[in-house]
Amino acid sequence: MENLAAFISIVLVSLLLIGVLLTVTRYAREIRAARRRLEGLGSQVIETACGPVEFARVGEGYPVLVVHGALGGFDQGLILARSIDIPDLQIISVSRFGFLRSPVPPGATLDTQADAYAALLDALGIRRAAVFAVSAGSTSAIRFAARHPQRVSGLVLMGPDAPGEEYMQLPPRWLSQVFFGNDFVYWALIHFFGKRMRFEAGMVPRGHTLTPKEAALVENVQKSALPVSQKWAGWDFETYTCAEELRASVTPASPYPLTEMRTPVLVILAEDDPIALPANVRALAGQMPNARLYTVPDGGHLLFGHEREASAEVARFLRACMSEAHPSLSGG
Repeated sequence: MENLAAFISIVLVSLLLIGVLLTVTRYAREIRAARRRLEGLGSQVIETACGPVEFARVGEGYPVLVVHGALGGFDQGLILARSIDIPDLQIISVSRFGFLRSPVPPGATLDTQADAYAALLDALGIRRAAVFAVSAGSTSAIRFAARHPQRVSGLVLMGPDAPGEEYMQLPPRWLSQVFFGNDFVYWALIHFFGKRMRFEAGMVPRGHTLTPKEAALVENVQKSALPVSQKWAGWDFETYTCAEELRASVTPASPYPLTEMRTPVLVILAEDDPIALPANVRALAGQMPNARLYTVPDGGHLLFGHEREASAEVARFLRACMSEAHPSLSGG
């Protein structure tokens, strides 16, 4: 009987060790693939008046600065830019402060992030551009348009971050660092608890049943955050360092009140978005004199089922920006 118990113990321990080995092997393979994916996208780091900034530049023609959301980087911006069905566009996808190879400069603020966009355009010899921002990238994009209005021909905000009386609950900083500051921990979360995280993170509205195509999209979005350790500084900066600036940005106390912003703006919103809360987004859009709100009835933060119509709306808006601008706005 003792021999049988010892044998069973050995088998159980062996199975546990095999499971650990398989898990670690799979993690190592997927984190290597994530790093190779980034390296293959052709980003550059350019020295600007605001310090080094990472960006990727694709295409030729009318310049569009693409500003990514939370846990993104220039790579997320490139994915977003694929939805713009317009030929002859020059996509400039930037990594915001603390994401990938764009460091957070000392004393960084919302203003300095906005200034970094202007400095990037300066370094690239571009005088004026349209801006396409998604989710958490919207705050600095709005500040860029407000602080440097002569540089922005039009502003698209998709599911913008908009504070209000009700706001998405964020984890304490120490817990965020545990989840988003370590590649293995984040990988394990999305690997073993990915379906639960979809709802907890607000990527999927409660009650929404994902189609196979939508499920694949969500899984790809989750995996594209890797290597998340190279994005933690950006998450920390935008979520905790800039928290007060974010809340003040939509109030009359802002140094750049939204009511004084004259840039043409297109705001895109799903009525069931659990991240960009509809009441807050409506209030945000309502303050900007030249903003137009385009809503879809459902689809959540990723606009499930409405991607094509949202893309068409963005294309119409950008074509209007292009038609009102001089054919050549780039160069010295």
